Amino acid sequence: MSEQKSYHYKTWTKARVKNTAIDAFFYLLLLVISLTCLLPFVHIFAKSISNEAYVIANKIFLIPKDINFTAYKKVFQDASIVRSLYVSVIVTIAFTAIGMVLTISAAYALTRKQLKGRKLMTFLIMFTMYFTAGTIPDYLLMNQLNMLDTWWCMILPLSFAAYNFLIMKNNFQASIPDSLIESALIDGAGHFKILTRIVVPLSKPIIATISLFYAVGRWNAYSDALFYIKQRVDLRPLQLKLYYLVVAASESFKAEGGSITGQITNPEVLKASCIIFATLPIVCIYPFVQKYFVQGTMIGAVKG
Repeated sequence: MSEQKSYHYKTWTKARVKNTAIDAFFYLLLLVISLTCLLPFVHIFAKSISNEAYVIANKIFLIPKDINFTAYKKVFQDASIVRSLYVSVIVTIAFTAIGMVLTISAAYALTRKQLKGRKLMTFLIMFTMYFTAGTIPDYLLMNQLNMLDTWWCMILPLSFAAYNFLIMKNNFQASIPDSLIESALIDGAGHFKILTRIVVPLSKPIIATISLFYAVGRWNAYSDALFYIKQRVDLRPLQLKLYYLVVAASESFKAEGGSITGQITNPEVLKASCIIFATLPIVCIYPFVQKYFVQGTMIGAVKG
């Protein structure tokens, strides 16, 4: 009897050691992956608050040297920065709101089996993921619609994404039973009431996920504003404003022959501070939607 107990104990011990080793391996792997995401951000932040002489000499890695905030002062010296921040916030909110209304409405409609031609319409939406017109036709279209140098040229063109639509559609098919929709229809509810009272409340994780996709994509974009905003300087979003600020610093640095003066002339320091300044709003918002983001990604990735 004692030999049998000893055998089971050794087997249990080996299994426990094996499981502990596997857990340690995956914890180490996750730590390495996390550091690959975190360390570049720390490196950029260290450069943004270090003396430009150390940055030019490539002596800044993770720890700043001769800490100063001159680069951030230069960013805030331009009064139009606050205006650009306001433009970016308004455009991001409007873009996300319109995008979510279109995505939710299209996803719900194309999951209803009684809608004729829904497979064809889904295919046409997916078709746009593989083929685009290009920059020049887009610019000509914006010009014909009189949307150049307006708010709408940064809001409407990309406010619907086929990829986000497919994720939302798969989530509706997987998490919203058809019997629930049919019961609501029998009780006399219309599709609009079903969408707002049943589907949306049950889809908070995927809605938060797609909203984050839209918001981050719009916040980081600046190429469309670069092409479409020419005359209205007051409509330049934050990313485009910071882009012009870095370009101006680079030209000044080249004109001075790369010499170090009392002013910030090294574009690397200014570029680092601009990256941190533009990233902080999203970093502050992300923790509040993180739990929904993880749930929504897992649910929307499974086809129902």
